[in-house]
Amino acid sequence: MRLPPIPALAAALERGSLTIVALGSSSTEGAGASAAGLGYPTLLEERLRVAWPGVTVRVVNAGRSGETSSEMLARMERDVLAERPDLVIWQAGGNEALRGREAGEFAAVMREGLDRLREAGVPVVLMDNQASPRLAARGPVFDAELARLGAPVFRRSAAMRAWAERGEDALIASDALHHNDRGYACLAGELSAALRGAAGDAWQRRAIAAQRRP
Repeated sequence: MRLPPIPALAAALERGSLTIVALGSSSTEGAGASAAGLGYPTLLEERLRVAWPGVTVRVVNAGRSGETSSEMLARMERDVLAERPDLVIWQAGGNEALRGREAGEFAAVMREGLDRLREAGVPVVLMDNQASPRLAARGPVFDAELARLGAPVFRRSAAMRAWAERGEDALIASDALHHNDRGYACLAGELSAALRGAAGDAWQRRAIAAQRRP
């Protein structure tokens, strides 16, 4: 899974301090995991710290179970912008799909949120729905709306199909909706790789500069 270059991410690495806010609902908060700390934001932070030694990495879990995009938008100032993030990963659409909401209304809310983040100078990576039985009918409709918003999308559903092809096919919890521990681990690993690609060679430049200092 690839993302386009994210200059703000590269700048944060060269500065030596990176804050990411993971905004979303239950699959960001970590529903389905067997213990706290096994959701994707915590695991992503661990992987990025290993990938970028010497960089202070912080991934803030701003996931709230059951929330729709409008509820996330209502707390964006308090839970997202107040953290002064270098990047926001915004997962949304699943609860609207489950509740029979209109995809067009969802897209309008997301556009408003993206405009607010752009005004604040914060880049965004959107995340689509997990490939799960309870989202099979309407999840793709909302995924298609995300793809039309003009922001980079981490295509989780496509990543899950690729994982299944390589033998990772037991990634959903018994509720037929959320990830299990293995699913969150795969998600964090794939997202970590995508972000490393989006940062380019920024960390290598930082490491070389540090070696040259007297």
